Amino acid sequence: MAWIWIILALLYILSPYDLLPDFIPLRGWLDDLVVLMLIVRYVMRLRKAKQGERQQRPQQESNWHQREDQKSESEAEDPYRVLGISPGAAKEEIQSAYRKLASQYHPDKVAHLGAEFQQLAEKRFKEIQQAYEKIRNP
Repeated sequence: MAWIWIILALLYILSPYDLLPDFIPLRGWLDDLVVLMLIVRYVMRLRKAKQGERQQRPQQESNWHQREDQKSESEAEDPYRVLGISPGAAKEEIQSAYRKLASQYHPDKVAHLGAEFQQLAEKRFKEIQQAYEKIRNP
């Protein structure tokens, strides 16, 4: 959508029908210069936004790992939160939540994703197992 506005602005600059006619020297070019400056300003903002996204991505990924570590530390205390169930859940519900999470985070399921994901999945899988054991054998 943004490129459509840029194309329309360029067509305005090149067209002979302007707010201020082009045949008047200097005065006729003022509106064209204003539109051209707006285009340049807009393109510069787009470039800065893209550069900002590129710089923020590694920071966001590292923040994600920190949040996961903090989250897993706080969740490790409450086995019900690890399994994503309420404390008054039935045995069948506990078992189905455990099986669902265990199949999702099993290290064999993520073997094709790479070493980092395998380590994260293994850590999460161990947390899930410990939480299930705590609930089964209080």
